[in-house]
Amino acid sequence: MDLDLRLVRYFVAVADELHFGRAAATLHISQPALSKQLRRLEDQLGFALFLRDSRHVALTPEGDRFLREARTLLAQVTRMTHPRTTGVRMAHVFGLDTSRAISDAFAAESPDVPVTEHSIDSVRQFSALMAGLLDVAIIRLTPAMRAEHPTGWRHRLIRLEPFWLIGRRGDEAPRTASFHGRPVKVFGDPPRSGLFNAHGEYLALLEDRLDTAFRWLGNPGTFEQCEPRMLRATGSEYLLEFDSYARRYRDLGYPVSAPREIQPVYPWSLVWRDEPLTAEISGFLDAAIATSEQRTWMSPAHEAPLWAPEPHGAGELRTIGAQD
Repeated sequence: MDLDLRLVRYFVAVADELHFGRAAATLHISQPALSKQLRRLEDQLGFALFLRDSRHVALTPEGDRFLREARTLLAQVTRMTHPRTTGVRMAHVFGLDTSRAISDAFAAESPDVPVTEHSIDSVRQFSALMAGLLDVAIIRLTPAMRAEHPTGWRHRLIRLEPFWLIGRRGDEAPRTASFHGRPVKVFGDPPRSGLFNAHGEYLALLEDRLDTAFRWLGNPGTFEQCEPRMLRATGSEYLLEFDSYARRYRDLGYPVSAPREIQPVYPWSLVWRDEPLTAEISGFLDAAIATSEQRTWMSPAHEAPLWAPEPHGAGELRTIGAQD
């Protein structure tokens, strides 16, 4: 049987969305045509890929296994049809400074090596990396990423970025503040929003850990889009924000306090494909590790116990994030 790559791409699109209508819109075909093509693929394979009813779409066990193989196949095809260029291809998550600091350090050491930079969230970065469209990802790894691609890549944890509580501009700045002293708002897209991503997953897990409910504001984008929302705010809530942005808020006169109950940290990982590396990519990885060590990113200042979702649980954080 000759496998039609177009049908495989259709299958992956529906598996990603678990919704035929949204997948059809992404693929720019009609929903009935998409359903017909996937029935054709199932007939060729001899097993069902999806469980369908009037309200839900889910992968069958065979579909789940086929999805892993399909992603690997499409990634290999992409690498074969997009010849490797010189330099390093990487991406940034909005205006957060982990990837920026690494990119700047590498550029200073290797000014003649071209670096192609994009703005992509963690999930899409990982997909682009596995498809051969990026050489390096700097992201929060999620259980779903590990499940979908159990092999073919390597990683190293390089930063535990703290979160801080931001108050209203001009208020006093207590050294610590409680998550339960005021309502807490977050710039993130909540579950079931359709835009839920790795950052949103982190915030939802933190809600569960604190047994509280955040006020979700959506994700306007970079600091330049977020700060005007804070400036216009009239309530007394705290904003929970990355260290990358908290320092900028402090410079503009906003009070910044350390969380009192626990110290959430965002685990940034350096990720690359498990294959022979070019000298440029190897140099970029070396620059990332050196930047992490020089900036003591793995030992953030903290008074409360460090917290991050699994697999970086409390036991591991006590070891890698301990104070001297």
